[in-house]
Amino acid sequence: MKKDQISRRKFISNVSAGSALLLANGVMAGSLAQQKIVDPFQTVTLGNSGIKTSFIGMGTGVSGGDRKSAIVRAGREKAISMVKYAYDRGVRMFDAADIYGTHDFVAEALRRVPRESYTLTSKIWFRPGGIPEAERPDANVVVDRFRKELRTDYIDIMQIHCMETADWTDEQKKQMDILQGLKEKGIIRSHGVSIHTLDALEACVDSPWVDIVHTRINAFGDTMDNNDPEKVLSVIKRIHDAGKGVIGMKLIGNGNFRNDPEKINTSLKYVLNSGAVDMVIVGFDEHWQIDNYAERVRNALKSMS
Repeated sequence: MKKDQISRRKFISNVSAGSALLLANGVMAGSLAQQKIVDPFQTVTLGNSGIKTSFIGMGTGVSGGDRKSAIVRAGREKAISMVKYAYDRGVRMFDAADIYGTHDFVAEALRRVPRESYTLTSKIWFRPGGIPEAERPDANVVVDRFRKELRTDYIDIMQIHCMETADWTDEQKKQMDILQGLKEKGIIRSHGVSIHTLDALEACVDSPWVDIVHTRINAFGDTMDNNDPEKVLSVIKRIHDAGKGVIGMKLIGNGNFRNDPEKINTSLKYVLNSGAVDMVIVGFDEHWQIDNYAERVRNALKSMS
């Protein structure tokens, strides 16, 4: 484990402190009651997409790029073990992407469990850099490769990765049409985008093509599309109200809050209480972090009951 990562003992001891913080802040239960969230691993529905999965999902792209990420660098054996452990604990969403290089070990970890029991997300990278090859084949070619790497006939959520421009819906029209065709054939079950600017997020609101949005959200504006979280949340609420699924990421500020239990729990409370985030994706470095993050959610829910 990296030196700047929180130790197991410190992380566990902070769970109780986090629960006390949530109680002290007087978290209200209104939005959570509306979503009927009672457990960190309960089944949730992502907007009108028809996709059902667990409230907590496992991300595999921490410090990802060029088909490497933290979990890849940890080694194949540990990576497979992490995914297996997450599944055994109740995680049913596994978030991969071409630039993370995580398809193979996700497939290996889940090969003995029923395919319909979990949700696979992947993302296509059309921008310069990010992956070793200079070529950017069309989405149908890329999705065919993804299915082979993931050893699956279909992918539940296929996203265009890291959109930043306000007119991405025009720039990516060809690929969007291809993905729509793949959805109609049952090769993918839904499509959408991961977002990295506020302008690009705004474009999701009125796009009928968008089924599910992957967006950065926490209480502090850290590693988000704007340093004012309320500005971002106002757009996310409009997306959610339009019937689109919302997957929240960067709740711990891309790991920047890992040693700050007050920030972690305040951010978790902020997202849970927003009423606009259907599920959250968390990048785990160690097995025990899965249990502790789940316990943080349970503490928040208890404080709201």
